[in-house]
Amino acid sequence: MDSGQIVYILSRLSLGALAAFLAIMLWSKTRDVAWMLMVIGTIAAYVETVYSILNLFGVSGGMFIFIGSVPLMSILLPSLPMVFFIAAFAVMVVRKYLHR
Repeated sequence: MDSGQIVYILSRLSLGALAAFLAIMLWSKTRDVAWMLMVIGTIAAYVETVYSILNLFGVSGGMFIFIGSVPLMSILLPSLPMVFFIAAFAVMVVRKYLHR
């Protein structure tokens, strides 16, 4: 592993941890559905980052469901944050159209 990969891994972990920490801080202060979905999406993005880095190091359990030759978690985790962000934006759009 070269220094570029180490910088890449450390930057993703540290920035993701900061974003997740601030998202959890926001979660305790708000009860708005759209913001809660954004917070959950941010935390899911950090979970995906940690999972991908663990896979990079070869640390993974053998008990995975596979779709073809691809583990289900490798398909599900990268798209999960976007699902929560889409839901949050949809809630915001519906709220704006209902208030007209």
